[in-house]
Amino acid sequence: MGPVTAENIRFPSRTGSPARALGWRLLIALGLVGLVTAVAYADRGGYRDLDGSVSLLDCLYYSTVSITTTGYGDIVPVSDSARLLTTFVVTPLRVLFLILLVGTTLEFLASATRANLRRRIWRRKLHEHTVICGFGTKGRSALRSLVGTGASLDQIVVVDERPEAIEMATHEGVTGVLGNATRREVLIEAEVPAAVAVIVATDRDDTSVLVTLTARELAPNATITASAREEDNVPLLRHSGANTVVTSASAAGRLLGLGTGSPEVVETLEDLLSSGSGIDLVAEVIGADQAGPIEQADQRCGGPVLMAYRDGKPLRRGQEGLEEVKPGDTVVHILCQDAT
Repeated sequence: MGPVTAENIRFPSRTGSPARALGWRLLIALGLVGLVTAVAYADRGGYRDLDGSVSLLDCLYYSTVSITTTGYGDIVPVSDSARLLTTFVVTPLRVLFLILLVGTTLEFLASATRANLRRRIWRRKLHEHTVICGFGTKGRSALRSLVGTGASLDQIVVVDERPEAIEMATHEGVTGVLGNATRREVLIEAEVPAAVAVIVATDRDDTSVLVTLTARELAPNATITASAREEDNVPLLRHSGANTVVTSASAAGRLLGLGTGSPEVVETLEDLLSSGSGIDLVAEVIGADQAGPIEQADQRCGGPVLMAYRDGKPLRRGQEGLEEVKPGDTVVHILCQDAT
């Protein structure tokens, strides 16, 4: 992977690729050359070459030097019809060819200027954003979960070293940064120092550790959530700076085990994991007007309170100390998204 440059930032786009646009313009230019060749060959008797007669090859040569305004003068129209065709057909096609040529150059320059301007505007507007490192299955699921909980697409940045993954991310509507997330300069390019949250969703635990260490160094106050394939690596990721570690292998194994005897439990958990519909788990900070007995908090929050975090200490429902919620508590409660 070469040095990180501004070209590694890919924005969501609905337009076609530059190569396709250039290909279409090339076909149009060849079509114009072919049209002038056909016109000249159809009235070849009205043209004179230095050697006398005009062949198909001479007409092709005449069309190329004429439409590109080179004009050596070795093939010239001598009849009235040929001169009329040159005036009213070849000359407009020559102008159209020049517009096509100059327009392509101007569009390239304008595209580069527009890209630089878009990067500056993007950086200026980016605040309290989330960076997803790795856009495989876990990264895509994390994106869907963020969107389901109300996160804005323009406040999400994806980092991946695979061009196809970045292309997929831009199709989803988020900005992508092409590069290895273990590298400091790549995370700086993704504005990790200003991020409010970082999701580490790489495919390898050793890579996750390196990404977590680098992200924590760049963003000391960000919330870092990392995935681990093996449960043995959870302490290492926490020590590296992850606030939360999700073990994919053990979590899947527990769901498989529950599915054999309690499929209803698995369906409920799947519903909880599908953000934006059905039932969701929501974390909310209690204000002064929401404090009081936990039964009243259930009604004010719109669903049963399951846990509360007070001064960094977790309190489960039914545990001593959670008979009531206090201002400043962060409670986790169930919310039914389909309720009216």
